[in-house]
Amino acid sequence: QCKEYTMWSWSAQAKVNPIPMVKAEGIYFWDANGKRYLDLNSQLMCSNIGHGHPKMIEAIKRQAEELSFAGPSMATRVRAEIGPLLAKHTPGNLKKFFFTLAGSEANENAIKFAKFFTGRSKIISRYRSYHGASQGSVMLTGDPRRWPNEPGMPGAIKIFDPYKYRSHLYQQGDTDESFSEKCLQQLEETLMYENPHSVAAIVIETVTGTCGIIVPPQGYLTGLRKLTQKYGILLICDEVMCGLGRTGEWFAVDHWNVVPDIITMAKGLTSAYLPLGAVAINPQIAHAFDEKPFSGGLTYQSHPMCLAAAVANLKIMEEEDIVGNSKRMGLIMAKLLADLKEKHPSVGDVRSIGLFGVIELVSNRKTKEPIAPYNSTSEPITKLTAFFKEKGIYSFVNGHLLHTNPPLCINENELREAFAVVDEALKITDNYVTN
Repeated sequence: QCKEYTMWSWSAQAKVNPIPMVKAEGIYFWDANGKRYLDLNSQLMCSNIGHGHPKMIEAIKRQAEELSFAGPSMATRVRAEIGPLLAKHTPGNLKKFFFTLAGSEANENAIKFAKFFTGRSKIISRYRSYHGASQGSVMLTGDPRRWPNEPGMPGAIKIFDPYKYRSHLYQQGDTDESFSEKCLQQLEETLMYENPHSVAAIVIETVTGTCGIIVPPQGYLTGLRKLTQKYGILLICDEVMCGLGRTGEWFAVDHWNVVPDIITMAKGLTSAYLPLGAVAINPQIAHAFDEKPFSGGLTYQSHPMCLAAAVANLKIMEEEDIVGNSKRMGLIMAKLLADLKEKHPSVGDVRSIGLFGVIELVSNRKTKEPIAPYNSTSEPITKLTAFFKEKGIYSFVNGHLLHTNPPLCINENELREAFAVVDEALKITDNYVTN
């Protein structure tokens, strides 16, 4: 009946083969046949505190009994509570929040804030990026999910990523700082051709998510911040995936002590128990709307049920040191990833920060040829994903990129359990290596 009556996202409907998921607890979930899966991708990089947390469930129940809905023009107890609780952890002076129901909506409204505040029309984002599926955010998106939606929002400009493994700008022996400088020079050249005074914002995933866990090299974010300030351009950091502890800090920008003008968030904000996104803005942007209206809104903006889930989620994260665990387990995961790279010839590169990781699979290490073509799959990838499903590992494989993004509550034994299966699975892709 699920397939008969409902549409599935990003899929050819006749080819959908979903797992019939019936319950979940901690880092595991079970299907209708009783088979257990270790959730190596936190569903969609969102179940950060783990599944079925009793404190979260109780908080949602209490809010349903107290007040299940209030319109966006209402003040509520939970709306008052979420603000200072979230502001404790957002970087610098980003203490004013506009709540949405998803990351895509958060990015959509970030575009509005940027354009309204600056009076400019263009938005720059990167090719290896995903920012959402709604009409504006999908135009920010660089990956092929944008293509069927074109033409869309005008003024969406793309730049290349600081992607050392595949960038033509990177030369063997370059330091992070010198590579960053090359990337920023290329960006500034793009600004010159586009007219920097027509650009409202540069939007980046602080750490790139589904397009490959691209961790910015040292010097890149600080240099980018200086560049945006030079031309009066807003810096928007999309932390829908990488925020709320995923990288081992509350927000990924904290690793580089950079404070953007706007941060967007979702997923880990409630650990996906209920849908919620948010736009965090600085005081200058907030005060611009003191006397003139902000032309944006949603029926479910600041929905009390969703805010209650966020409050409970943040308290659980604090009480159980979820961010600290992400950092500690992230160090272990980085070593496990490095061991896989050393052992398996089909592993071209591994990258991670906290519990945000990827294995880049290649058929030839020398040429770096991906084991699956861009925006497609291949026989070894099909076999790899089937093996994971057979062994009870829920994985996310995007083309030739195998992601390792477990719930942030995972412990060392559970992490090693998952990676033992990954180690075994990579024998499949090793068989397709040509060098």
